[in-house]
Amino acid sequence: MGRLPFSWGEALGAHLGRLAYRFGWRTRVVESQLALAFPGRDEVWIKKTAKASFEHLGREAAAMASLPWSGTSAVRERVEFDEGREELAAALGEGRGLVLVSGHFANWELAGATLAAHGYPIDAVMQRLKNRRLDRYIQESRARLGMRLVDRTGAWGRLIEYLKAGRIVAFVADQDAGRSGVFVPFFGRLASTHRAPALLAVRGEAPFFVGGVRKIGPRRYRSWAARLEPLGDSVDGRVADLTRRWTAELERQIRLSPEQYFWHHRRWKTRPPGTDS
Repeated sequence: MGRLPFSWGEALGAHLGRLAYRFGWRTRVVESQLALAFPGRDEVWIKKTAKASFEHLGREAAAMASLPWSGTSAVRERVEFDEGREELAAALGEGRGLVLVSGHFANWELAGATLAAHGYPIDAVMQRLKNRRLDRYIQESRARLGMRLVDRTGAWGRLIEYLKAGRIVAFVADQDAGRSGVFVPFFGRLASTHRAPALLAVRGEAPFFVGGVRKIGPRRYRSWAARLEPLGDSVDGRVADLTRRWTAELERQIRLSPEQYFWHHRRWKTRPPGTDS
């Protein structure tokens, strides 16, 4: 797919997405997640948006297959890197590195690649996939686009050192975190959310950003990033505050283009303690 002309690859990706939707690959999960997030929408809108999310996922898979062969210049051409750029540069100038958290929205791989393409030193925290071939392919693609990868297992000490070296430590951290997560509102429902990004920023005394990209047209994206200052008197209080606020900002972006979010994951899988919903 990566070797095809871009328009062909994108068309093929969208077609594969439609087939996945039609044949029921997590179709019920996507539609149920959309219904929970948008309770005021009717069934027609839910199904239309679900189908569009499958098409979007297929197109973005094709886009990412082609990028490693195109190089960082293609990344710079495709992404309008304006919103938050000055704030990111200023934060790195403080000499404490920074923590950047994003979600499975639009094209999360391209979000990290954009920073690398503009010369920012970035370490992407990753979880290895069970499929070894796919895991190797993704690692090689990210490395080819200038991102340094960090296996999250036992990585805490190294991540602190990377911050001290003035680097960006990036997470994609919007999936269900189980009982160990922080429960924060997401589309009006409490969702278990990973503590690690906020905790790393608080413990490492590093600036904290939430950001990503949003697709605005064929082969066109626009970046966004916002700095969040932790509030609270305790470590736990600051971690909870940052987690709540970055999740709220991600939700705001998703509401602008709900078909660009990865609804295939059961975001509200873990229920808050003492509740039934």
